[in-house]
Amino acid sequence: MAAVLEQSKKVRTDLSGEQKSTEQARRISMIRNIGVMAHIDAGKTTTTERMLYYTGRVYRMGEVHEGTATMDWMVQEQERGITITSAATTCFWADAQVNIIDTPGHVDFTVEVERSLRVLDGAVGVFCGVAGVQPQSETVWHQAKKYNVPCLVFINKMDRKGARFEWVLQQIRERLLAPVVAIQIPWGAEDTYQGVIDLIHMKAISFDEETLGANVLEMDIPAEMAAEAERARAELVERVAEKDEPLLERYLETTDVSPADLKSALRRTTIARTLIPVLSGSSLKNKGVQPLLQAVVDFLPSPLDRQTSQSVSKTVSYDEPLSALAFKIANDAYVGKLTFVRVYSGILQKGQNIFNPRTRKRERVGRILQLHANHREDVKELSAGEIGGLVGLKSVTTGDTLCAENRPIVLESIEFPEPVMAMAIEPKTQADRDSLSEALSILSDEDPTFRVTTNDETGQTIISGMGELHLEILKDRMFREFKVKANAGRPTVAYRETIQHASQRAHVFEREIGGRGHYAHVVIEIAPRPRGEGNEIIFDVSPQTIPSNFFSDIKEGIQDVLLTGVLGNYQLVDIGIRIVGGGSHPVDSTDMAFRSAAIIVLREAIQHANPALLEPIMSVETIVPEEYMGDILGDINSRRGKVKELQNQETVCMIHAEIPLAELFGYSTSLRSLSKGRASYSMEPHLFEIVPETIKKTILSR
Repeated sequence: MAAVLEQSKKVRTDLSGEQKSTEQARRISMIRNIGVMAHIDAGKTTTTERMLYYTGRVYRMGEVHEGTATMDWMVQEQERGITITSAATTCFWADAQVNIIDTPGHVDFTVEVERSLRVLDGAVGVFCGVAGVQPQSETVWHQAKKYNVPCLVFINKMDRKGARFEWVLQQIRERLLAPVVAIQIPWGAEDTYQGVIDLIHMKAISFDEETLGANVLEMDIPAEMAAEAERARAELVERVAEKDEPLLERYLETTDVSPADLKSALRRTTIARTLIPVLSGSSLKNKGVQPLLQAVVDFLPSPLDRQTSQSVSKTVSYDEPLSALAFKIANDAYVGKLTFVRVYSGILQKGQNIFNPRTRKRERVGRILQLHANHREDVKELSAGEIGGLVGLKSVTTGDTLCAENRPIVLESIEFPEPVMAMAIEPKTQADRDSLSEALSILSDEDPTFRVTTNDETGQTIISGMGELHLEILKDRMFREFKVKANAGRPTVAYRETIQHASQRAHVFEREIGGRGHYAHVVIEIAPRPRGEGNEIIFDVSPQTIPSNFFSDIKEGIQDVLLTGVLGNYQLVDIGIRIVGGGSHPVDSTDMAFRSAAIIVLREAIQHANPALLEPIMSVETIVPEEYMGDILGDINSRRGKVKELQNQETVCMIHAEIPLAELFGYSTSLRSLSKGRASYSMEPHLFEIVPETIKKTILSR
């Protein structure tokens, strides 16, 4: 692979003028930066493994259930059979360079999906043909929508009992409001599943089992499928013509639309996100993956088809000044700090000096690596549109822009969710304190949803994350990778505080400290904001009342109170704070006085605004055999859960409920016990709600 890349770059250096520009555009047009995303166990990693095998990137298929999947390289992934960290790789198909990021499906690691989608040009959403749209499927789909990422849909596991292609399509339309359109229909179902009917070329496609599906066999559509295929193709052409004017004109001239015209229209509508092509297969049984690869090349955008960000438009070209986004930091045992980057314009070369607008510092690129899961290949440069790893950067964090110092630019950064669960951790001995501190620093650099704080009252180190599994994995990594010897407490819920009423308060801070007077007068108004909108600080006061050089000190004091709360040392959220008045002294007003006045007046205002404790509520989907449904519903009610919807699917029932996170500790054990191991569940953060008064007293008295 490295040889192919080097040859491609050599061609670029040998050309000049118009030829060079044409070659640049052609090469960038053949790059596909894609992610594979789905709910846990839908088959993302298995699908990616098949992609790597059929493109010749690997010569043996890895299996998730055997712990041999190439992209699940971490020990923790192999032991649990799940994807924890997004892994990047490069392969080639139909003359295109396909850069793939395999993302996790578990909600605790949603940050990996978020930062991957920020830098990708397209995505493949994998859905289970039996379970359909599952909770994390919705989450990752909305993340893709947030970044306007064009998508393909692959309905997997069509060989499984209970697989229903049309039902999953309908679910995607109803629950995700996605404009999906089938470009294939399944050939057979469950144990008779053979392959797919290609509606673009009107051919039946099967996959030779003796060659593990590597030999793709095209044939005429079986007679018993002909009528259904004709109906499905007519629907496909009509749906595409509705969204694409050039095809509509051709369709009105003649209903016999050519495959080439249909493919061109599908590409335009997919990139515009007005349509989403749907394919099907069974990755585990090696069926349907090659057509999916071809669809990635045919329909998903190249870097030329995408804008750099929602706020900045930049030409994707080698000739433009450098602009790149650092979207992930990883600690590598061999190379140290590894920075994953997506290059949007220009060329990033080994030994080059780059500028970070956030830190206003220049750094030097030591090495450039092409990534293949946990394997690295040294390359001399990364060009516009490519993804790779940089070694040698010290001050770069997730979301930083890297650019030329004489042409600075700031690309749209990445937003991350707040942690919902915390755990105390302490070194076993004084000698372990430094190693624990170093491990926590490295892990927090890698993972923006992992926070490390210190309890001011007890001196305890508190780590926070997205859930039990998230904290368990991080703890396991500390012990294994960093050889840290530490004691960890039980996970606890990361509560929040807020206010329920408006309030206005004033405070005059007037003291003599160290023989010098300190004076500040601050008047503030506070009011609750809608849930989830965060805090807002507004200075509605003239510089004549409070000099503007004290504004930053007032803001620091306010931020201190918002971080520590007034009820139980929990963070305050969803509060609007307005500084409306005050006063100063020409001699005695100081930074410390205004900071202290802001802290005292805000605490007083919150105490008079009916402060409340908030708890995270999780959206929980439980799949239960019908005979155990009564017991499971009773258990959900005992956990203060609210059942929102019941869906019957043949022999099982899907229960959609909202349950406080504090009540979900031990839920998996209880579920296994009540259903004799036959029920399963998944959950994701939904919202924060006010804790009932009786439970609030119990929490605050601990």
